[in-house]
Amino acid sequence: MQEFFMDYGLWLLIGLLVVIGAIFLLSGRQKKGESISVESVADAPQFLAGEPAALVTTSPPPPPVEPVSAVSPSPVLPDEAPAAPTAAPEEPVPAPAAEPIPASPSIAAPATEGDDLLRMKGVGPKLKAQLTALGVTSFAQIAAWTDEDIAAVDAKLGNFRGRPVRDQWVDQAKYLAAGDIAGFEAKYGKL
Repeated sequence: MQEFFMDYGLWLLIGLLVVIGAIFLLSGRQKKGESISVESVADAPQFLAGEPAALVTTSPPPPPVEPVSAVSPSPVLPDEAPAAPTAAPEEPVPAPAAEPIPASPSIAAPATEGDDLLRMKGVGPKLKAQLTALGVTSFAQIAAWTDEDIAAVDAKLGNFRGRPVRDQWVDQAKYLAAGDIAGFEAKYGKL
């Protein structure tokens, strides 16, 4: 018996794979072009009550299109008017410089001492550098911001736009400026 499998084992394996493939292909999958059997239609739920409507409606054929005779295109003639000489610009007009947004006193007020802005949630080293460049160095300045101040600073933050409102900087700064560390940690987590 062992000799039989040694001689014909590969052929038996190939035959087994062919049989498995044939069973898979003939396993009862319904192909796209096959019609639905009567039994499956009888088992299907009836969605329409009453008379069945015609599935295919015919519309009247469109009226025949009459051919249009070919018209020879007329050649395009260049304009006969001479071109007006262009005047060379005497001096280039300088573009008006963009006016800087005036900062309110609470934004640009120089602080006597700078606070560690990194203690606020959502403020990292890059954002701290931007705020310092804008003149914001203390929690008291941020705590005194109005909605207009927030909008003015937010417009200058570049990739960090929306952070003052989303991270609630004014509320955080009020806690930190007042020294209420317990209140800050209760609302925003550990420092």
